[in-house]
Amino acid sequence: MRQNYHLFLIILATSIAYLNSFWGVFQFDDYNVIVYNRTVHSWHAWISDLRDGIRPLLKFSYMLNWTSGMGLFGFHLTNTFIHLANAIMFYFLSLKIISSYMIIEHRDKIAALFASLLFALHPVQTEAVTYISGRSVSLMAMFYLISILFYLRGSIYKNRSVRVILVYVLSPMFFVFAVLAKETAVTLPFALSLIEKTCQYRKRWGAILRKQAVHYLSFIAMMLVLIAHPRHGSLLEYSFDIRSISDNILTQINAISYLISRFFVLNGMNIDPDLPVITAWSPELLIKTFLLVILFVGGIIAFRIRPVCGFGILWFFLHLIPTNSIVPRLDVANDRQLYLASFGIYTAIVVEARMFLHSTKRTVIRWYAAAVMIPVLIGSFTIARNHSYRSEIALWEDAAEKSPRKARVYNNLGYAYFLAGRFGDAEKAYLTALSIKPDYVTARNNLSRVKVGSLPPQP
Repeated sequence: MRQNYHLFLIILATSIAYLNSFWGVFQFDDYNVIVYNRTVHSWHAWISDLRDGIRPLLKFSYMLNWTSGMGLFGFHLTNTFIHLANAIMFYFLSLKIISSYMIIEHRDKIAALFASLLFALHPVQTEAVTYISGRSVSLMAMFYLISILFYLRGSIYKNRSVRVILVYVLSPMFFVFAVLAKETAVTLPFALSLIEKTCQYRKRWGAILRKQAVHYLSFIAMMLVLIAHPRHGSLLEYSFDIRSISDNILTQINAISYLISRFFVLNGMNIDPDLPVITAWSPELLIKTFLLVILFVGGIIAFRIRPVCGFGILWFFLHLIPTNSIVPRLDVANDRQLYLASFGIYTAIVVEARMFLHSTKRTVIRWYAAAVMIPVLIGSFTIARNHSYRSEIALWEDAAEKSPRKARVYNNLGYAYFLAGRFGDAEKAYLTALSIKPDYVTARNNLSRVKVGSLPPQP
């Protein structure tokens, strides 16, 4: 009964926090991947894209929404449902991890509830939920978590045939589904090993790896397929042409530091953060590198003495490897990269706080108060952030306020103004973009189109 009550609270709180997201419109990448992408406009087009296309399950979900006739409402409903499902699965995963180190009483089930609410309600998740094309992350996470939970459930199932189906068939199958939604899901076998070692610390790594052999073999097979796939191969080549590996490592040290700050700056979410490409060491970067190394090494050490704390830190770094390590990206970092990575941090924080406050009745009262007040606080910031997605102008005005020295932000703001018929404001925005980056060809072309007034600008 208490568990059902907790699930009801997760569903209720998340639904309230994301209710105003349904007023959001298509934004930025939504046009390229959904609105102008004919492969997601019909069953025939989607099937035709299967041979050469990428992320077929993500496109399948877009295609179902596009052909449903429900319009934007259908897209937002699907995104919210996926996020709700993930929050519920995080609750059960947190419960599994916490149960390894605590006696599961009602108060400790509150810890799992608290961790799930932090995940569900933190405003950093809005980019994966309210931003429609952010679904690539949340849909991947849904299949990812289903795979993990099938594995964990199968590991304790007494019926051998059922255990085999769950661990060696369904779990690897949903792992493949996750990769077909977004390639960053390739981290799953390593995450699974980390979870099992956390829950059974005395179990040897060799035994864990043998048990998960099917997942690691699936990982190797999918990596070979991704590399051999012509689209993925060309994208990988393009990525390494963006900047050198050494420059990207320096850039990502700063980017990961930025992402960590998003846990604490609740009103600082930004669709287009101004993160520079760094090509040389500086005192500031050295300090950030030192702190990140301390955090990572601390996670390894803590894993032996405070396993849940170590788990949270190592889980965080593991899930940033595909996007924030050696492979360059046009966008140095985005808030949605924290969607999966954040789970370990939330679980570690909640468990450590619960252990710190464990004792008197007075501290228990404080624990319950925190479990109510903090979700309400972060949920209010999520509601406020959703409001920024109500129009393209609102979103890019918000980005311009937070990234005042980024030319692309003003170009996109000018584009939004132009579509709204605010030509004077569009011209000012394009001029601002050119003052920041004089050789910005797109902004210059858009400015000339504003003056002609007959052709739409380029986003």
